[in-house]
Amino acid sequence: MSELFFEIREAEEGGYIARALGQSIFTEADTYDEIKQNIKEAVACHFEESDSPKLIRLHFVKDEVLLV
Repeated sequence: MSELFFEIREAEEGGYIARALGQSIFTEADTYDEIKQNIKEAVACHFEESDSPKLIRLHFVKDEVLLV
C-alpha cells in the first residue's frame, strides 16, 4: 500500500476524530497536532512495517450550515 487516506472531522464535544478510508483505523485527539500524531501511531500499530503505507493523506471535513 502506497497511500492511506484519513477523514478528519471536528468532534461535537470538542477536539477531532479521524477515520481511515478502507481500513479499520479510528483515533481522536484534543488538538490538530495531536490528531496528526495519533494517526501516525495508529497506522504504525495497524500495519506490519513492510506493509505500512508510505504516504498518509489527511482530508479535513467541516460541516457548516448557512441560514438563507
